[in-house]
Amino acid sequence: MIKTIIGLGNPGAAYAKTRHSVGFMVVEALAAQYGSDWRAQHNYLISDSIIEGQKVALIKPQTFMNNSGNIFPYLQKKGIGALDIIVVHDELEMPFGKVVIKFGGSARGHNGLKSIMTYIGDQFMRCRVGIGRPVNKDAVSSWVLENFRQSEQDVAQMVQLAVDAIVAEIIKK
Repeated sequence: MIKTIIGLGNPGAAYAKTRHSVGFMVVEALAAQYGSDWRAQHNYLISDSIIEGQKVALIKPQTFMNNSGNIFPYLQKKGIGALDIIVVHDELEMPFGKVVIKFGGSARGHNGLKSIMTYIGDQFMRCRVGIGRPVNKDAVSSWVLENFRQSEQDVAQMVQLAVDAIVAEIIKK
């Protein structure tokens, strides 16, 4: 059963609309859709939600992307393990707007996933949200920290697609 959905991103207004913070955008949309508020706890923000009758904690690590896994000592004390989570993250290897839920796999160069894997391994659910890849692969680090070039409406549709996929996954369990 999914107990926690962790959206990856970077804290702060400067990063709010960047590609790397799409995980934050998705959990924020879930909180808004299910009417739950955010509060600070340890090194993350949490929103306790009831999604399709199931209690689910939505989490936004406040450690910056490369240290996203640092939230796990606190989560593990609450009994949250790898099989209890969905991690929502940006995915360079998929075109903008494509959303895929998958279990397990490598980090594929994603430093937020690498950080999480140091704590819980690679056997957890992921909601991969396609952001596309820049033409020049040397530009990846700046690409992920840039705002989307697509319209706000297109970004909102992509976020809602991810929300719908996560809700469908919760209903399945």
